[in-house]
This record gives sequence, structure tokens and C-alpha cells, in this order.
Amino acid sequence: MTIARKLMASAALAGAVFAADGALAQQAGAVKNVVLVHGGFVDGSGWKGVYDLLTADGYNVAIVQNPTTSLADDVAATRRVIAAMDGPVILVGHSYGGVVISEAGTDPKVEGVVYIAAFAPDAGESVSTLIANPPAGAPVPPILPPQDGFLSLDRSKFAASFAADLPAADAAFMADSQQPWGVEALAGAVTTPAWRVKPSWYLVAAEDRMIPPPAQRMMAARAGATVSESTGSHSVYVSQPRAVANVIEQAAHAVAH
Repeated sequence: MTIARKLMASAALAGAVFAADGALAQQAGAVKNVVLVHGGFVDGSGWKGVYDLLTADGYNVAIVQNPTTSLADDVAATRRVIAAMDGPVILVGHSYGGVVISEAGTDPKVEGVVYIAAFAPDAGESVSTLIANPPAGAPVPPILPPQDGFLSLDRSKFAASFAADLPAADAAFMADSQQPWGVEALAGAVTTPAWRVKPSWYLVAAEDRMIPPPAQRMMAARAGATVSESTGSHSVYVSQPRAVANVIEQAAHAVAH
């Protein structure tokens, strides 16, 4: 083979590899942009496993770093990230992040919202109202009394409540790197929830000890979401990134143009 032919063959192979790399995200015009929103007590780093899987499948992924000071602040942070994306977006929230995406998800660029073991409030609801009357026998999250207007979880009980299916060392790190959650954020009420005007998906964490699974199923059914379940803890987005990524990709293909 001549040098010219070798160069042409190499270029063709590189083109084929590039095309295959983005095939999943581009299939049938699937939405290629994903924005991930974390919940209370944690930051965006927990999305690393999901991020790696989605980017490997050809998606453009951005992670919001919520200040978790107030719902208004967190929605503003999320909308800035949405605005920076180059086209339609699938918006994903874990835990309190579900409240954030319910408010921010009415943005015109958002094609669908995905709840991962998350609160999915209706108009006028907040975390505070949703947790006011827990089901009988539901586990009580080990939330400590507020300090300077911020909440944290008892470190000695963090693993059992928040991250029971993670290695002990990882759960300990999450406990010791908590991001304090503003009391004002818990009181933030949603105006027009995105799930009323956009298609929605919900992954129930069947072994969650922060948001009771029956409450998750109720919110998912009320939202008319496409529902799946995983036998994961509240940290299912960390412990089972493939299951989470699958739901997100399902949403991206479902809203394809």
C-alpha cells in the first residue's frame, strides 16, 4: 500500500471511530446535552461515575454546583449552566436537586426532567412541606439542629442513612465533606413544576433511608413520570451510575426530534 493510501485509510478509520463515539447521543436526533443537579449535604462530585458513562456515550455533560443556600440561588445557578449549553437539555436532579429542576426545568431549552431518588414537588410545595408528615415507620434522617441557618447530618449515622451501599471509606469521606444545607432552601416553594409541562422520568431507590421509597413512588406517579427502580440507597447516583445513566439516556432518546 502506498503512503497516500495508508494516510487515506487512517483518516477513514479515525472518522469511523469518531462517528461511533457519538453514535449513542446522536441516534435518532437524541438530545445530546445533560445537566446534573446535586442535592443537599453533598456537592457535584458525586456525579463523577454518571458523568464518565454519559460522556463516553457521546453526551455533553455539565454539573451544577449549587450553593444550597436558597431555592432561588440554586435555580439561578442551574439556569446559568443551562444557558451555557449549545442546544436542548435533559435536566437531572438528585434528592433536593429534584426541587431545583422542578423550578428551573420550565426553561425553554429543557426537553425533559429526570428525578433520581428526588423530591418532585407540586406547585406551592417545598422540601419542608413534603417531609412534614412522613409515612408511619419511615426512617428519620439524622439531621442535626441548624447552625447559623444551615443543616448537616450526624457523621456517625451518615453512612447508614445516606450511603449504605457504598464502601465504608467512601461513605466516611462523604460524611466528612458535607456541604451544609441552608434552612431557607428547604422552605423554598416551587411555582410551576416542570413535570407538569415537560416529560419526566423517575428512578426510585428502593432502599433509600432519606426519602422513603413509598414517598418517591407517590411523587413519581403524581408527576406521570416514566418510572424505574433500583435496589440502591439514597446515594444510588454514586453506587449505581450505570442504572442512573440508563434512565437519563432513555429520556434523551424519548424526546428526540
